[in-house]
Amino acid sequence: MASRATSRPTLRPTPEERAGYRLDLWAAAAGALLVVAAAVIGTVIERANGSLHVNWPPLYASWSPHLGPGTPAAVAVAVLVIVHGPSLAARLPWRRLVLLGWAGSLAWTGALALIDGWRTGIAGRLTTAYEYLTVIHRFDHLGPALRDFTHHILNNAPDHWPAHVAGHPPAAVLTFVGLDRIGLGGGGWAGIWCLTAGTSAVAAVLIAVRALAGEPLARRAAPFLVLAPSAVWVGTSADGYFAAVAAWSLALLALAATRRTTHPAAAALASGLLLGLTCYLSYGLTLIALIAAAVLWLTRTVRPLPFLAAGVAAVAVAFTLAGFSWWEGYLLLVERYYQGAAAVRPYAYWVWGNLACTVLITGPATVAALRRTLAAAPTAMRGLRPSAGPLRDPTDRLVVLVPAALLALLVADLSGMSKAETERIWLPFAVWLPAACALLPAARRRAWLTAQAMLALLLNQLLHTGW
Repeated sequence: MASRATSRPTLRPTPEERAGYRLDLWAAAAGALLVVAAAVIGTVIERANGSLHVNWPPLYASWSPHLGPGTPAAVAVAVLVIVHGPSLAARLPWRRLVLLGWAGSLAWTGALALIDGWRTGIAGRLTTAYEYLTVIHRFDHLGPALRDFTHHILNNAPDHWPAHVAGHPPAAVLTFVGLDRIGLGGGGWAGIWCLTAGTSAVAAVLIAVRALAGEPLARRAAPFLVLAPSAVWVGTSADGYFAAVAAWSLALLALAATRRTTHPAAAALASGLLLGLTCYLSYGLTLIALIAAAVLWLTRTVRPLPFLAAGVAAVAVAFTLAGFSWWEGYLLLVERYYQGAAAVRPYAYWVWGNLACTVLITGPATVAALRRTLAAAPTAMRGLRPSAGPLRDPTDRLVVLVPAALLALLVADLSGMSKAETERIWLPFAVWLPAACALLPAARRRAWLTAQAMLALLLNQLLHTGW
């Protein structure tokens, strides 16, 4: 009886903590309001003149309530991560946690994709008229195909490329050519590749956050990285694969810059090779350099820079010698972009409608966490003055890293080259934003994880997404 009487009382939130909870809810509500506004105003515009070229603004999707074979598995994965994710993330050995994070993301993403069935959800995604697999036969001779690549970008060019092939440098389509050459041809293998590679971004982000902001924050972020609503698109588009390549480039750079590897020079060189590959997978992913700059800024070192530059240069030289000019391809892409739907899609809508897409792919928990991040950012930024020395507080480091990804996303938005379809195009930036959820209070983490999972399940079961 005495032991019960003297047991530790339950800690109640302080007034400051309660105020923080309320602000988190207001931020999530503001994000929801942005989505509703984008849906309502977008629907009015689309019905009036069809200029948005999307069926369910702001997403490239159509209304199609349905269940599928992946529904029970997706619900089961969500429940397991919500109930056990935070405790497992806190106590598992680090390497096991990284592997489990990848496995959990693979299970979650795969289950969501299978809600639409194997054919529609995975195997048929990259076989449509817009996609890469339709032109594999045109790369039987790689040299001539690369030298001739830019001649087929414009819509009025002979045998012009499908939209996604024309919209990316050739490393994107060459990935699927390579799979075909080793006997893994067809939509099934392409879908499995994108699903498996894309979900590895979770492991890369965990490694980068641990290197830059410490293991405790990485552990807190892990369940949110697994249950991110962006999984709806990671498993069904090549952009999920692009996101993983970019994420591993930044993770290796973080290891090299913090010297948390026995071979920092090799890590920096590998980072450069992957960063170069990223730029030849998608023109817009040159903006990943903003996050790379933040990594170097946080660590106050330029030691990895020569090796990083050498890796990027090696990829650029290889493609140039093979006959492909990145700059020529980019200029032709801009022209092709305005030969299609972008010519009529209104910038005035998409410049904020794209942000509503970002809310949907990152979820309410991320919106709440970004509020905390941006509120703390001015103090953290003051600590980055040249005279202040390196940031010591791990939270401040995370508060600098996450806004760097947000800045890259905003630059892409303002450029006007991302009008619509950003739920997949911005995956390489969006995969970093849920890391901010490490800042959410422990008492509310399971509630926020539930909100994340519910959003992803609703999106996948109420809509038929285009990617």
